Amino acid sequence: MRKTTTLITLFFVLFLSACGNVTSFSFPGVYKLNIPQGNIVTQDMVDQLRPGLTKRQVSFILGTPLIRDTFDQDRWDYIYSFQPGGGERVQETLTVFFENNQLTHFTGDFQQTPENEQFGNFSEQAEDNNDISAIDAN
Repeated sequence: MRKTTTLITLFFVLFLSACGNVTSFSFPGVYKLNIPQGNIVTQDMVDQLRPGLTKRQVSFILGTPLIRDTFDQDRWDYIYSFQPGGGERVQETLTVFFENNQLTHFTGDFQQTPENEQFGNFSEQAEDNNDISAIDAN
């Protein structure tokens, strides 16, 4: 009787220790929640952005930004992350910049579609401005 109890206990200890080594172990039929966090930003919203929009108009289009930098009031960050139940987390970001309460440009995971292009290629403009300032410094 004592050997049987010892064998059963040993079997359960080995069984439970084997379960701890499996990283993708899940109970069948258990529902895992989808976890959305942050601001949902769609391509249609980004296509509505135009240079010169006020902060209030941008807030109407995109919603309240997730992050407003205390030290730089002219930068708003919109961050959205989504993790499907048991899957990999995906994150999208959009950062909009203002000057004198007017939208100047945005950066992030979104671009305007070519038929709605209003901003031009900002990165090329920024490089051109840096080249000019480097020439002026010499």
